[in-house]
Amino acid sequence: MTQYSAHSTTFLRFLSLAEAVRGLPSLPGLDVFEERLLHVFAASWHSGERLSVLKAASLVEGMSESTIYRRLKSLRKKGYVSLAVDELDNRVKYILPTPVCDHYFEMMGRCLSEAQRP
Repeated sequence: MTQYSAHSTTFLRFLSLAEAVRGLPSLPGLDVFEERLLHVFAASWHSGERLSVLKAASLVEGMSESTIYRRLKSLRKKGYVSLAVDELDNRVKYILPTPVCDHYFEMMGRCLSEAQRP
């Protein structure tokens, strides 16, 4: 049997807990691209940045703009994000987290906290 370091064990516990959260009926399912986008968006939101759709299209290296737009549309349909029109320029739209998104990150944060317990 493989011996894992304490950090590896914590990470593996987190992955297991996170997988359980992904299966909750209270959260619409995400594919790997949608989840990656949410994580990238969250980093921008956490830094206080207003994230425009145009900027989001260039944020994820290795993911085409068309894939990002399709996944953004899917995230809206699933209720994770909403769009807000800029007050000065109607052509600019900002991506905002919704309560569903907040719940997702709350649950993932709980997984991380639980995984760190001995």
